[in-house]
Amino acid sequence: MRDKNQSTGRVLPDTKAPQLTLPLLGGGTLDLHEEASGAKNFLVVLFYRGLHCPICKKQLLDMQAHEDKFKEAGINVVAISMDEEARARKSRADWGLQDLKMAHSLPEEVARKWGLYISTAVKDGEPEVFSEPGMFILRPDGTVFGLTIQSMPFTRPGGEEVLKSLSWVAENGYPARGVA
Repeated sequence: MRDKNQSTGRVLPDTKAPQLTLPLLGGGTLDLHEEASGAKNFLVVLFYRGLHCPICKKQLLDMQAHEDKFKEAGINVVAISMDEEARARKSRADWGLQDLKMAHSLPEEVARKWGLYISTAVKDGEPEVFSEPGMFILRPDGTVFGLTIQSMPFTRPGGEEVLKSLSWVAENGYPARGVA
């Protein structure tokens, strides 16, 4: 398979996802390709803005509410932010995200490599620099099935929509789109 990511400078469907290794809340390390290989059908990688974002809280709580159904469908979920460990830990505690796998301390240059939009603080409570949201769907072999990258916090798909869509894709062998 040709590495289209190198020629375009962005992550594309049907290409290998960039390697990503980050610390996990609760200890251990997230190796994204290893995490993907542990999924029967897909790994959903949610890049979220951080503790300051109430829309992120809503989305992550919604994804966690469907965690059992995701597992039944062979879909793993991980949330990642540029927040350092203390802020990520506070998100987990304040938002009640005990069941969701969460990684932290995503370096800005790595966020950019994934094609995430980067913002700077415009109000108190926001980190100086943070990534905007993105969702990447990886196959067990570490290739990207699909992705959505946003330049603002709004209009994100909910857990039920993601679950139904990816379950249908797995059952029907629907191909990755946007690869032409």
